[in-house]
Amino acid sequence: MRRIKIAQFGLGPIGKESMRLAAERADLEVIGAVEIDPALAGRAVGDALGCPLPAAARIHSSFAALAAQAGLPDALLHTAGSDATRSFAQVLPALEAGVSVASTCEELIFPRLLAPERTTEIDALCRRTGARLVGTGVNPGFVMDVLPLCLTGVCREVSAVYVERVVDARTRRQPLQAKIGSGQDPAEFRARFAAGKAGHAGFRQSVALLAHGLGWRLDEIRETCEPVVAESRVVTTHFDVAPGRTLGLHQRCVGLAGGETRIRLDLQMYLGAPLPHDAIVIQGRPGLNVHLQGGVAGDDATVAALLNVVPSLLTAAPGVRLLTELPLTVCRSASAAAHLP
Repeated sequence: MRRIKIAQFGLGPIGKESMRLAAERADLEVIGAVEIDPALAGRAVGDALGCPLPAAARIHSSFAALAAQAGLPDALLHTAGSDATRSFAQVLPALEAGVSVASTCEELIFPRLLAPERTTEIDALCRRTGARLVGTGVNPGFVMDVLPLCLTGVCREVSAVYVERVVDARTRRQPLQAKIGSGQDPAEFRARFAAGKAGHAGFRQSVALLAHGLGWRLDEIRETCEPVVAESRVVTTHFDVAPGRTLGLHQRCVGLAGGETRIRLDLQMYLGAPLPHDAIVIQGRPGLNVHLQGGVAGDDATVAALLNVVPSLLTAAPGVRLLTELPLTVCRSASAAAHLP
């Protein structure tokens, strides 16, 4: 039984943390990373990130360079953006080489929603080469889509799903605090959201995945977003927000069928949001009301989701896969046995 060989694509905050977690895992072997920052090119991954990884695992400027020097990994961890089409292009060399990819790209949770033709092309490529591609994460990827679907497994019938998530963004990484509009003029934030340059990515994909999993055909998906405005000064490690400026967002997304709201997602993510939690209400038989006090810690859990999905992904049929098509993803402890033949 050998360890699963993995490589990392993108060394932003999530990419770096995924390598630190991988260094603790007995079932994974890091063979290198891909990063466009020229200052990191050629360096050992472990030395650059301050974690105990093999000296042979180095940082390369492209997947081709990594493959030429370290060989092909079993799986590539992709943490370099939210756009499905751009992410497809980034991981294409790996898929062409038959390497499976797990990505935190939000739109890859349900890529056919915005990129149906390209998804069909990439799916056909994966089937030819034996590769697999899946999007994973916490939101989207768990709290507002996969977890509600799991809960419906004990229902005789389901008529509607409501999920509410409240996140104190002070606990999150700088890029996320920036993406939710921290410190921006509220009018500027509204304009940026309308242009697709701000807000929480993947919301519509969560609705689509929920509907797909439940076998519902939606007529429409509607999404709205408003800034949460500071009433007093709020200071974080990354931002100093004055009164009247944006603290974050209140974003909603609904899925409608036959004129009725079947799916309703509500996200409040802003600096200093009180009483963080995740709540899921299943209207059905039986009805379910689940409350996760404190909510799921996004950054920490995203990295865990990314690494934990790899063994399940490698047992799946080749193609562009949804999380709902994979075997159950579970935690692989630091002492977990490897399970590639």
